[in-house]
Amino acid sequence: MEKIAIQKELIKMFGKDMLLNEELDLMYYSYDSSFLTKLEPASPYAVVFPKSTEDIQKIMQFAYQNNINVIPRGAGTGETGGCVAVEGGIVLDLSKWDEIVEIDAKNMQVIVRPGVIHAKLNEELAKVNLFFPPDPGSSQMCTIGGMVANNASGLRAVKYGCTEQYILGLEVVLANGDVIITGGMKSRAIKNVSGLNLTKLMVGSEGILGVITRIRLRCFPKPRARGIAMAVFDHLDDAPAAVLDVYQAGILPSGIEILDSSAITAVNQFKPHIKLPAAEAILLFEVDGNPPSVEFEGNVIQDVVGKRARSVEWATDPKRMAELWEGRAVTSTVATRVRSDGSRVFAGEDISVPLSRVTEVLRKIKALGEKYNIQVVNYGHIGDGNVHTAPVINPENPEEVERVLKLVDEIHLLAIELEGTTTGEHGVGAVRRRYAALEHGTALDYMRKTKDAFDPKGIMNPGKLI
Repeated sequence: MEKIAIQKELIKMFGKDMLLNEELDLMYYSYDSSFLTKLEPASPYAVVFPKSTEDIQKIMQFAYQNNINVIPRGAGTGETGGCVAVEGGIVLDLSKWDEIVEIDAKNMQVIVRPGVIHAKLNEELAKVNLFFPPDPGSSQMCTIGGMVANNASGLRAVKYGCTEQYILGLEVVLANGDVIITGGMKSRAIKNVSGLNLTKLMVGSEGILGVITRIRLRCFPKPRARGIAMAVFDHLDDAPAAVLDVYQAGILPSGIEILDSSAITAVNQFKPHIKLPAAEAILLFEVDGNPPSVEFEGNVIQDVVGKRARSVEWATDPKRMAELWEGRAVTSTVATRVRSDGSRVFAGEDISVPLSRVTEVLRKIKALGEKYNIQVVNYGHIGDGNVHTAPVINPENPEEVERVLKLVDEIHLLAIELEGTTTGEHGVGAVRRRYAALEHGTALDYMRKTKDAFDPKGIMNPGKLI
């Protein structure tokens, strides 16, 4: 069907109030946070704001019958082009479907619609002394549906893992309009090994298998205490070694973050009042739990890390913890400030490597930056080897754009070479699917077969993941 005909049919189905079809409105949906969509924006044919599972069924049945692509979208905070209609189609904006259906405190779970904001969910859960542990940097903006689709993680992944570990069941509308419920039709159980695990299959599928319409999440008791240690290192190699020392001492922090010298410089330029010490690396260890255990673990970290670090500061006072954490919290933003005419681009920003190779990858990324004459700010979740790289360029300069694309290609290839992956938490989308064969080999063929089984006409978010 032609674009205008599709728009007219959608207006008949839902009325004008539930969709966008003006070119200016559609332009806003041609982007996410990725550099790819800045270079190659792609507008959808229409944007629909569904309010129920039945609405989505109607859309999918219409799209299936007419071979029209459908692209689920949350808040649009992704960095891989995953929610953009790169091959045209209908965008389903699920961000307004933000109902917390039920907080089942006695069973330690919650049922939500896909548009619920992460931070808002944890505010509500805190009222019954529960929380949803994954902690992405975009917590104030990102939706739970987007987190499920991309298997997001973030700052607390060391101790609490990724989103997939908390998904007990899903309601999903498939490409032909069928609705399935994974994890058991009526189940409220936390453990379930009945049948093939379709829940895990859907988590991280980036919208290529179906549209997630309801999410049953497991929650944890909210920790009663928290502490942060900041360790300063004169030698980069000592930072990953100190992390391993902490693990071998029997301590599992909730998060371990690293800022290398490039990130420290960027923070001090933008926020001089923070006064981060000049060093090759800074580590931030966060621990949580009951007050006595937090104090014990903090003392162990001070003792163990102090053998390699220039200095270690431990804090449990909320004000001081906020001050220590501020440097890491602003890193993503301040990267841009390392040059006056520059902008940070989200392209090779999400590799993950074994902990034993973090130092090696940081040094090689620095060398690649020098090779292409591009400033790169490095930071990330060192506790699980997830390194965020922030190249800074003038995006209006075609020659710099060409150089940065070569740089990020080498960064992705470097991650695979060092026994890692091209993405630790941001997903594949349209940006990284070119590396899928190199990373997965024959398994990619079976991913395609799985895609074909759920979506035989190939209308679900084409051009992504595989």
